Amino acid sequence: MSRRLEIQLTSKRPDGTWTWRAAGAREPKGEVADTLVPSNTSVNDVVVADVEKDLDGTRVLAIAPTKKKAERSGLLEILPSDKPFEAVTQQLRKKGPRDGDKRKGPRRDGDRPRGERKDGARREGGDAKTDRPRRQFFDAPPELPQRPKAKRIRPLRVNVDAVLAELPEAHRTIAEKVLIGGVPAVRAAIEEQNKKAVSEGREKVPADGLIQIAEQLLPRLRVAEWRDKALSAEKIIEEVDVRDLRSIVVTADQLVAIDEATRGLVAKMKQALVVRQETETKNWFEDITAAMTVGRVVRALRLSSQPPKAGLPFPPALAVQLTDATVLGLTPDAPAERWIALLEAAAFSPIHGKVLPPAIPAVVSEELTKTITRLGPLMPQLALLFGIVVDPKARAPRPLQAPRNDKGTRKRASDVNKTADAKGPRGPKKDKDVTAAPKSTSTPVESEVPVPAVAEAPAPVVTEAPVEVITEAPASVVADAPAEAAE
Repeated sequence: MSRRLEIQLTSKRPDGTWTWRAAGAREPKGEVADTLVPSNTSVNDVVVADVEKDLDGTRVLAIAPTKKKAERSGLLEILPSDKPFEAVTQQLRKKGPRDGDKRKGPRRDGDRPRGERKDGARREGGDAKTDRPRRQFFDAPPELPQRPKAKRIRPLRVNVDAVLAELPEAHRTIAEKVLIGGVPAVRAAIEEQNKKAVSEGREKVPADGLIQIAEQLLPRLRVAEWRDKALSAEKIIEEVDVRDLRSIVVTADQLVAIDEATRGLVAKMKQALVVRQETETKNWFEDITAAMTVGRVVRALRLSSQPPKAGLPFPPALAVQLTDATVLGLTPDAPAERWIALLEAAAFSPIHGKVLPPAIPAVVSEELTKTITRLGPLMPQLALLFGIVVDPKARAPRPLQAPRNDKGTRKRASDVNKTADAKGPRGPKKDKDVTAAPKSTSTPVESEVPVPAVAEAPAPVVTEAPVEVITEAPASVVADAPAEAAE
């Protein structure tokens, strides 16, 4: 069966035959007689040929003559110019006040001349008065130097790895589970393992022996884990975060069977916590006073709601100064945005029950009414001033969250305070009190380990003691078992 194919004539031999190949490809290729090639064809021309393919290859049956492009006619001739060449130059206008649109005449729609209102009156520059109130802007207060952020501890696994290295191989998997979730994690893993064994037709693993081993390993592992945290905090004791240091001190009271070196480390951590709390309290008072001095009242209010220690009493003299500075900003001629920013910050400060401006603002916007209604449970005296009834069963509100930026992360508290002090309300950034210990960096062991046999009276775990194993199928502690609080 013949078909049409574009071929390229690659060369002409002395005997009169031509060689060809498919246009734009290496194959198929072959030879064609000179009698089939048109007379006006030359080497490297692409022509359309009727070819036939069989077992011997591809044969050219006929070649259509090459079509020549018609010459274009009627083109315009470009005549040279007698004028000398002059380069094009430009000069940009200097920046300055705009002169306005000096064009005269009607607009495109033809309704009215340019500069004339719909009602027929013309604008007289900036002297025209409108009913819409102008937005008032505040000059940003001076910047305050930021204190360096406290360092969070990153505990290593020196003591924990040392304890795991001393344990037998059969106990190491159980110890890893104990580090993740305590004895409840081991118990949950055994239950999950027994369910899988029943579904596969195997016998259940005796749980009592494994639970007893976990209970024996728990005190020793907790002491090693605590020592890793304490030693990491000791390296940055002057800059460590008070929350981490307080968590270490509280956890130390739950340790049992500690040695003399660990007792000395506990005493050192308690003394360091007292020093750090005194330093942070002093810095807290100084930051609030400095913020009020430069006029950053919103920042001072938000700092007052974030004490370094829960339940820390606020000095009465400083409370009076902060209250006076807050009330001074709540003037009747202040815009609603300024009222909202100050009230949002004052509602969660220690002086929330003492803030009472002498009068309400001249213009009470809808947003300001919503803000006072929401903050009513915390500031009932302010709601009474505005004539808003507070629901006695209403829950106390929470601080507004900081707006997210373009990257999806929340803005820093310092940036939010600067904006609120200068222009208006912004949501305070919620400072999470993270006291939980960092997650263990150990990888859960998923390999199967022998299960020790259940004894009548289990003896304490000894490193050199041999571990008996049952002759049944080995049990594996499942890595993804739910973790609960340690017993």
